[in-house]
Amino acid sequence: MKQNLQLRISQNLALTPQLQQSIRLLQLSSLELNQELDTILQENPLLELVESDNPDADFEDESTLPEQQNDVNSDPIGADGEQSSQIDSDDFEPFSNIDYLETTSTTSDATEEKPLEISSTGEDFSATDFDEDYEEYGSASNWDEGSRQSNSDDDDGDYTRQEIVSESLREHLLNQLKLMPLSERDQNLVFLLIDSINEDGYLEESLEELEESLPLELEIELVELQTALKHIQNLDPPGIGATNLQECILLQLNVLPKETEYLGVAKTIVAQHLALLANKDFIKLRKLLNCDEATLKGAQNLIKQQNPRPGSKYAQLGSDHFIQHEVIVKKVKGIWIATLNDGVIPKLRINQVYADILKRNRENSNQYLQTQMQEAKWMIKNIQQRFSTILRVSQAIVDRQRNFFEHGEIAMRPLVLREIAEELELHESTISRVTTHKYMLTPRGVYELKYFFGSHVATDAGGECSATAIRALIKQMVAEENIKKPLSDSQFSEILAKQGIVVARRTIAKYRESLNIPPANLRKSL
Repeated sequence: MKQNLQLRISQNLALTPQLQQSIRLLQLSSLELNQELDTILQENPLLELVESDNPDADFEDESTLPEQQNDVNSDPIGADGEQSSQIDSDDFEPFSNIDYLETTSTTSDATEEKPLEISSTGEDFSATDFDEDYEEYGSASNWDEGSRQSNSDDDDGDYTRQEIVSESLREHLLNQLKLMPLSERDQNLVFLLIDSINEDGYLEESLEELEESLPLELEIELVELQTALKHIQNLDPPGIGATNLQECILLQLNVLPKETEYLGVAKTIVAQHLALLANKDFIKLRKLLNCDEATLKGAQNLIKQQNPRPGSKYAQLGSDHFIQHEVIVKKVKGIWIATLNDGVIPKLRINQVYADILKRNRENSNQYLQTQMQEAKWMIKNIQQRFSTILRVSQAIVDRQRNFFEHGEIAMRPLVLREIAEELELHESTISRVTTHKYMLTPRGVYELKYFFGSHVATDAGGECSATAIRALIKQMVAEENIKKPLSDSQFSEILAKQGIVVARRTIAKYRESLNIPPANLRKSL
């Protein structure tokens, strides 16, 4: 072994902090972006969020962006670690000339006033030049001019949204328990069982398991727990405290008036033949119950009216998933146009006080402020690029899926990420980031951008049909089928084959399951 000196030449890719930030912001949803901005605003004193709009504010033009910032326009790194060499600053052309609103400063000289032209459709922006480099970021990244409501100190104009107070299932049961004349021991046992009830209203553990888990010195017997459970099962909503679905439905049927039509047959079905009803074995059910078809159908409808999850309406709302659409699609003069939703675009600007300090003391300025100033500039620039890329990708999707907006899911055409990437000269991983957790508001509803991409199947004519369109056809055929003789997967395949769409039976089954449509034997009805 010995030491030697070797000279090697190699190429590697280094991700600058600015490029890492650009990639991270691109893949965030609107809600996640707001959370990220809240953190950055707390850490960087030179960056601030404009909370109100002033249409009469003075606007000044800016010079072009510094040369050292041009590399941020490059395509974010793909999943394979390679950077697209085809991307340059033109990739974000719609926002390449975005101007910033300079805050009014008492120390600055008066300049010529000229309104700033703002558009969320990605059109060119115009203004006059700033003389100083720091001033170019002295305003909001302000494409959503007028989108946010101005804050006012006037109490009469305060329309603060009130928080909705909801009652949990546990609170609902405890409030009823207070009205029941129970001993302290019985109340404690009921408390114990209430804590064992899940959000759907079912008792998660059996009474035997609860008895074994209790300390022996309490001397609690199984019959006491059974009595406490009966107290709970008499509370509202009906069916609460059941140990299984069968008991839950029976508890709800027991509170119905005795004169309810088909009640007796319904109780018999639930108590003895619930599995046959679930399997839609109506012929065997009629034989066992010795009833006609009308009676069986009436009992079935009565059972369907009961709630299999009696505690669901008291479930907490914290698990709800809120979304905010970034893009709005409208038809303008016969052309479908995608525009940005002004309400989700944050309005950022440089704090003018710190900017003035840095201008006056450029040579002896604080290194910390200089670093924070550069990071603030990059944040504003990356926010621009994020929304510019979203707009470009959205418009490309709209152009390809024009038939969907005209005729619905049946007219959806096959589309893959590569097609959009090649048109926009971006990496496929960039398109994937843009279309994940980003939503589009259309006349047909709100859709995630990912929704417009999908696989395809071949047709007899040599063309391609989107999997989304096939799902829509299956859904349409199920809605129109004879409920007494529902279509099987093989019949779906044969019908589509007559229309020139070649789809295997197993593929039909996969699409049907993705639509949560049960098989033919479970769709059968009286």
